[in-house]
Parts: sequence; structure tokens; C-alpha cells
Amino acid sequence: MSTPPRSSAVFRDDLLRGQVALVTGGGTGIGAAIARELGSLGATVVIASRKAANIEPAAAGLTRELGRPVTGLVADIRDRDSVSALVATTLERHGRIDILVNNGGGQFLAPAETITPKGWDAVLATNLTGTWNLTRAVADGWMLAHGGRVVNITMLTARGFAGMTHSVAARAGVEAMTRNLAVEWASRNILVNAIAPGYIASSGLKRYPSGLIWARQLQSAVPMKRLGTAEEVAWLVAFLASPGGGYITGQTLSVCGGRSLWGDHWPLPDPTPLPEVVVPAEPWEEEEGG
Repeated sequence: MSTPPRSSAVFRDDLLRGQVALVTGGGTGIGAAIARELGSLGATVVIASRKAANIEPAAAGLTRELGRPVTGLVADIRDRDSVSALVATTLERHGRIDILVNNGGGQFLAPAETITPKGWDAVLATNLTGTWNLTRAVADGWMLAHGGRVVNITMLTARGFAGMTHSVAARAGVEAMTRNLAVEWASRNILVNAIAPGYIASSGLKRYPSGLIWARQLQSAVPMKRLGTAEEVAWLVAFLASPGGGYITGQTLSVCGGRSLWGDHWPLPDPTPLPEVVVPAEPWEEEEGG
């Protein structure tokens, strides 16, 4: 018996029918959740990643879940030729790009005085220049003539993030770029917004030493006393891509359980016990490990 196509838990299934969405970093974590959500709403989805090992099983897994093809392409957003090829291939296969989700990025935890020039340059190139490279290529290739929606995934930047000086600098740059492009491209019917996830229970936590232990402790710093889910970020992306987001542009919206607002001057007791932190694995990741 075949599995019925996956449906959204929030929106109607045909909300984005006829649209094409390009999601970078779409093979794992938040990116995979975004790709799944947009696809469940009827969009034709292209996911891209620098690593074929991430993107190929993800495209196959999402294709099975959604009941129709999800295209997986290998691209390095730091390399302009690679970005040009990604956009050209997407347009050749699907004819348009209505939604761009700049989720591809990366960083490492380090005190500022230990960040090398090479490490700084790599994080800025991936998170800031890479976002610009793809946004500009999609704009030139389709959106300046036809309109569209751009959603940039950043991080909580307003209060800083100790140990992430390089990434906070890059993501704050993306948020400033978001505001500028929203004004410059409003007359082209291009809406540009950013989403700043807080502490999210996604596969990205596994990249850090003792990531799950650290994540459990982070819950105490969130007024809602839990980590967010990748789906909660994906639902906001879907809303911004939908008619409901039609009068929202130039904004950075936080999905953080109140973390961006709270200091320690107003105590909020922890529940006993704190919730267990469960980082979901995608089906294709489980198959790899099995």
C-alpha cells in the first residue's frame, strides 16, 4: 500500500501550487523542514547543498514523502559560477523561481580571540556573501522581471551571541541587506524578509561538542522553557511565501520562544524536570545509520 502524500499541519495543501521554491541547505535540519513544508503546500521544490552526500538522499526521501519529485542539486553558494549554474539549471528544468529561501550557512563555536583569518573569511563568505550571491543571481535570472519572495534564515543577533562573533556579524549583515533590498525591490514586487530562529532542536546541534547537553541547558534561557522545532520555522517561511505575507517586507521575525526579549532580571523558574531534548532525524539519515 502506498503512503499518502504528506500534508501540512497548518496550511491548505494547494496554497503554493504552481510556484517553484529553491531552498539552500535543504538536505538537513531546518532546511529539510522548510522544503517539506513548501512541497506539502504544492510548490515544486529544489533543494541545494554543497555536499552531494546531504542532498541526494534528502531529495529522494522528500520525493517519497511528498509523492512527487523534489530536485536535489549540488552548489557552493560561496562560488559565483556554482551559483549561476544552480539558478540556470533550476530555470531550465522548472521555468521559474518564485520563492528563494537562503538557509545555507554554517559556523563554529569559538571565542573571538581564537578565530583565525581563514575561519573568519569562511564564515563571512558562507553566510553573508553566499546569501548575496544567490539572491542576486535569482533576482537577475527571474525575480526582477517577475517578482517573488526571498526569505533569509539568520540567527538571534540583537543581543549578540558569545562564541559566535563571526556568525553574528555575518547574519546581522544579511538582516541589513534584507532591509535595503526590501525597499529597492518593492517596485519589482519582490518581498524580502528574514527569520531569526532561536534555539531549535535540529540536526545542527549535533555539529557542536556535547551539543545535546548544551541544548538541554539552553532551555533555561528561553521563557517558554523548551527548544523550538524546525517545523515552527518552516511554518513562518510558508506564511511569508503565501498570500498572507503579501504586505510584509524588510522584516526580521524571531522564532525564539521569547529568548530575544528576556534577561535575567525577571526570574522564570525552570520546570522540574526540564523537557528532554529530542533532535529528530530525517528518514534518509536513519537509513544511513542503520
